[in-house]
Amino acid sequence: MNGKLIVFEGVEGCGKTTQMQLCSQWLESLGVSVVLTREPGGTELGKDLRRLLLEKSEDKPVGEVTELLLYAADRAQHIEQELKPNLALGKYILCDRYTDSTIAYQGYGRGLNMSLINQLNDIATGGLQSDLTIWLDVDVEVGLARKRGQSKLDRIEQEKIDFHRRVQQGYTELAANFPSRIFRVDGSLSQELVHENIREILIRNSVIFKDN
Repeated sequence: MNGKLIVFEGVEGCGKTTQMQLCSQWLESLGVSVVLTREPGGTELGKDLRRLLLEKSEDKPVGEVTELLLYAADRAQHIEQELKPNLALGKYILCDRYTDSTIAYQGYGRGLNMSLINQLNDIATGGLQSDLTIWLDVDVEVGLARKRGQSKLDRIEQEKIDFHRRVQQGYTELAANFPSRIFRVDGSLSQELVHENIREILIRNSVIFKDN
């Protein structure tokens, strides 16, 4: 069986973690070997980079281009150490964020040069794209309210609401530009309905088969 890279995307508080867990349990019940991972932070080096990227520090701010380069470094390490080896073993990888996050957050959110972002994504990935991307679409205010109710907000989550709205616009345009790869799921529905919709997308696009 060929490995698959299935990415979960969306604004803060969209429900990625919950839906990845549900999807993993479903796939494993079908006999599929699953790997759960994330960006940033999918490797030991990535964990250090994640702390640098997400911890709020007033006296040591992270520059916007620095932020972009750190995400690219995390991705390059993640692909070589985790994604490529597990795909070669035929495993299904469920990844919390990938290249679309960089376009949405650093491109649309920060307003950085999109050509530079695409170039860095190409370098970091070596051309490795997701087989399918699930975009969990929720209103930014709803998502942030969920996060506030769960834990202390990290550096990105504490950005102004306009930043998060630009990120959401980024995902909207990405989904419109890549309809054969990015699939929108209404993240405001119940957890059960969201999961059911994700299962239907995976089956419909032959990522998994009903008789698997």
